[in-house]
Amino acid sequence: MAQVTLRKIVKMYDDTEAVRGIDLDIADKEFVVLVGPSGCGKSTTLRMIAGLEEISGGEIAVDGEIVNDVPPKDRDMAMVFQNYALYPHMSVYQNMSFGLRLKKYPKEEIDKRVQEAARILDIKDLLERKPRQLSGGQRQRVAMGRAIVRNPKVFLFDEPLSNLDAKLRVQMRTEIKRVHQKVRTTTVYVTHDQVEAMTLADRVVVMNKGKIEQIGAPNFLYHSPATRFVAGFIGSPAMNFLPCKLEQAGDGLNVRLSDTIAFAVPAERVQRYRPHVGQDLTFGIRPEHVTEAQPNGSKNLAMFDAGIEVVEPMGNETMVFFSINGTEVCGRTDPNAGAKVGATAKMAAHLDHMHLIDNASGRVL
Repeated sequence: MAQVTLRKIVKMYDDTEAVRGIDLDIADKEFVVLVGPSGCGKSTTLRMIAGLEEISGGEIAVDGEIVNDVPPKDRDMAMVFQNYALYPHMSVYQNMSFGLRLKKYPKEEIDKRVQEAARILDIKDLLERKPRQLSGGQRQRVAMGRAIVRNPKVFLFDEPLSNLDAKLRVQMRTEIKRVHQKVRTTTVYVTHDQVEAMTLADRVVVMNKGKIEQIGAPNFLYHSPATRFVAGFIGSPAMNFLPCKLEQAGDGLNVRLSDTIAFAVPAERVQRYRPHVGQDLTFGIRPEHVTEAQPNGSKNLAMFDAGIEVVEPMGNETMVFFSINGTEVCGRTDPNAGAKVGATAKMAAHLDHMHLIDNASGRVL
């Protein structure tokens, strides 16, 4: 088990700065997910931790020992790639034991480790099969088993589920979480899929353009994003963003979205927002906080009329789309609410969950 520390890590490719001075502390036994769009630097960061990429600046330490110049084979880390990289001529047992055999482990120890990993991953009945006889999910389990038998200090996962179909991805997500709960090895996991990040991580690291935008527990990032980028990246469907202005309204404030729609700012936020009166801002609210109007006892419920343009029945809920001042908005309604294209619906915005974003800095106020 290990604690991994990154200090001012920089990666340059010629004149391009792929990773821009990031700091990150990963605790022993923690499951940390690096998430972000393509090109944000997450896989490069993982490969630098593994030693597969040289760092251009900064320090990487494992349990306090700097490993910048330690070769990958001596870092005691096991990596699982999106390409399973199994030897096609070897059985599952031989693939899982290959690294231990190279290091001349005793046969009894190898067998004990392989059998235990196979038990954890529920692949004991596959040990004599060749990779071509396995499904994609089974191959991914074998790749994980090959990492587990090494009993490394750190597991590194580089988008391991991206080659699987949607249903299998969900199953394997659960499998990876279950394995971590059993094995409790420090884990760094890279994905572009924010649902994977939210469901797997103890903490999520949101990256953008080579920098860390925000670090936090999944629910904290979801409900308290620090920037517009995090607010828009975490959550599916994405958060609605609408241009707005803050207006004085007696002792309170209104957030104006259009000539006809203005919402009263919740009283507990008035002091925080008051310095921004008159500025051009962005109003953010998630689809689940834009619903059909029904009394629920909340004093911060703002009612408004919306002309429904698109209806998407999802079974357990119905997504509705409409426009406010030319900007498309997505809401989530009850399937029995009777939303119809072309009809005007009475909608409600749950303002306890609103966000105001400074356009210049992208920061959530």
